[in-house]
Amino acid sequence: MLGRRQEINLQLTELLDSALLGFCLWLAHFLRASLAPSFWPDLVEIPPLEELYWIMAVVVPFTPVALEMRGFYSNIFHKTPGKSLRQLAETLVIMGMVIGTMVVFLKWSVPSRAVVILAISLSAVALLLREAFQREQIRRSLATGKGRERVIVAGAAQDVMHFEDQMPPEQRAGIEVVARIDITQQPVSDLVKAMHEVSASRVLFAAQHVHFGKIEEAVQACETEGVEAWISADFFQTAIARPTFDVFGGKLMLVFHSTPQISWSLVFKDIMDRIGAFVLLLLTSPFWIMAAIGIRLASKGPVFFRQERSGLYGKPFNMWKFRTMHTDAETKRAELECLNEMDGPVFKIKDDPRIFGLGRWLRKTSIDELPQLLNVLRGEMSLVGPRPLPVYEINRIEKHAQRRRLSVKPGLTCLWQVTGRNGIKNFEDWVALDLKYIDNWSLWLDLKILVKTLPAVLRGLGAS
Repeated sequence: MLGRRQEINLQLTELLDSALLGFCLWLAHFLRASLAPSFWPDLVEIPPLEELYWIMAVVVPFTPVALEMRGFYSNIFHKTPGKSLRQLAETLVIMGMVIGTMVVFLKWSVPSRAVVILAISLSAVALLLREAFQREQIRRSLATGKGRERVIVAGAAQDVMHFEDQMPPEQRAGIEVVARIDITQQPVSDLVKAMHEVSASRVLFAAQHVHFGKIEEAVQACETEGVEAWISADFFQTAIARPTFDVFGGKLMLVFHSTPQISWSLVFKDIMDRIGAFVLLLLTSPFWIMAAIGIRLASKGPVFFRQERSGLYGKPFNMWKFRTMHTDAETKRAELECLNEMDGPVFKIKDDPRIFGLGRWLRKTSIDELPQLLNVLRGEMSLVGPRPLPVYEINRIEKHAQRRRLSVKPGLTCLWQVTGRNGIKNFEDWVALDLKYIDNWSLWLDLKILVKTLPAVLRGLGAS
């Protein structure tokens, strides 16, 4: 978990703790007001929950802030239960002083001390269990490597070794070092080759003993590829365009980014992608049935076509479409290369003879693209983003700058899609639109592209 991603995870944890605290206060009141009298009929009746709302309004939002002040969310992996209990006790003192101040100066009353004491006990148990679960998740991630972010560590060999030795377990659990490049001994081309081969999302430079020229050349390669470059800033000062500072393993880092940064906007985009894909899947289900029956009647072979495409940072995934070509289409491609209407590595023919009749209509209406909603639900694609190209076409790209289109998730629709893709014959113009989208990305831009997609489909601007 790096930088802003770690910050977002911390905020999510605090929100979860707030919800736990609110639930524990409600549960304490329920146990005391409804269940306890069943066992002890002589108990005095307590006031309704509404009289505890002011305590809930103080405890729920501010207790996580006090916990963070006492270091409760830091160094979870190595922290002992005793230290966690001490931090909880210190937080209890702080919140007790806040509530006590309100009781004294605002004359607000605590209607039931039994409910408060029970809520404190339940909350302590809930927070310790949440912390234990999170610690287990870190341990499991360290053991299995599942869900880790793939990174490259570059620098002098001794610097790389020292950098990894100093890495805290919480951050080690969030990354997988898939390559180590000694840029003092290896050319920058080795770094570029590694980025292509391992689909890394960023490069961490542990470069205390590397000349500035080596760093500059390597950073330029990362920027060209659309891969973030993180440089230890305790020795390096510069005014290079678009740098930001972040923290990794307690070290100040310079980050050079040429793609949208981790933010709540990106988190919201991912959530809306999944929700939108699910809703669209339900709404378009009649077209799925119609297409499946039509393909079965129009052409022998499977209903769906699956092809390996390049996803985020070039990581391959299987993209799904409704089959629109005859089953021997791939074998006939070589003999049709001379008819290719696109410059560059992409293969496009307006009147492709491999497409059967119904398949041409499916493409015209973009119904053939609907199965990619499953890719969006799986997190392999987004609703909006550069169109995913086959892996073999990506491997034919000669200009490294064009690979920057891989630095965001591929999408169902994009600027190229709504601009009139049949009229664009130059691959550089296509990539220029993708890079324009990346450089100007916002949720508002995604919304505008989605709104423009429907009329583009209705006008029949689908693939040819």
